[in-house]
Amino acid sequence: MLFSIVGIFALIGVAFTLVFIGMQFGLLNVRGTIKERNQFFERNPNSVPCLNTAEEECVWNQTPEWDTVREGLRKDEKIITRVSTETGVSKRMIASVVIPEQIRFFTSEREVFKSYFEPLKILGSLSQFSLGVSGIKQETANAIELNTQNVTSPFFPGPNMRALVAYPEGVEHDAELYRRLTDPKDHYFSYLYTALFIKEVEAQWRQGGYDITQNPGTVVTLFNIGFQASKPNPSPITAGSEITTGGKAYLFGELGALFYHSDELTDVFPK
Repeated sequence: MLFSIVGIFALIGVAFTLVFIGMQFGLLNVRGTIKERNQFFERNPNSVPCLNTAEEECVWNQTPEWDTVREGLRKDEKIITRVSTETGVSKRMIASVVIPEQIRFFTSEREVFKSYFEPLKILGSLSQFSLGVSGIKQETANAIELNTQNVTSPFFPGPNMRALVAYPEGVEHDAELYRRLTDPKDHYFSYLYTALFIKEVEAQWRQGGYDITQNPGTVVTLFNIGFQASKPNPSPITAGSEITTGGKAYLFGELGALFYHSDELTDVFPK
């Protein structure tokens, strides 16, 4: 028994000696700083910002979020084309408005994005404070409807738009509007109200002497900040909420404009 105990302590002594020698000659050193080594173990796979997982920073269209938004828009191409035909609003402009809201949603709801939207490659339909694929607030949708009825409004989009948002008799307006905007299986009304907003601010600016139909930075910014901020002027700025994707920060209007002027999806949404 005594010899066994002595043997155990001897082995422990040999182990400590070997560790000491290894430390002296740097044989146990690990490459990288303590912070870098900790980050390796702490890194959450859901937080990887770029398609190239070796990168910590990349442009907006090299991200998992864009990869999903692009394919989701392809799936909705027929609906967007229908809405564009009905309203006269550019398909690419409609998509430019939707993209920043989708990327913002996906980057802020990482767990849901990774587990549901990314595998299915579909767009998210918001159903709380902001609604539908473009994140329209219900009060904004109400204003869009009123503008289609008021021929004296500077936002009046034209005589044929009112019929597009008319309600069947007997339905409860607010409940039906919410249903229209949040239907996860049919995004038609979500795109329609988005296009009508675009058409209405374009009408206001045209009346003021300015054409913004080819100015996505202004149109997308206005969609983000609302009718009340739409003031026609010769030098509009690109602004809006800040969205971080691929480790880089963009303004809402900036992100929409970057898509609009890029070569992404030009086969289905031409410039």
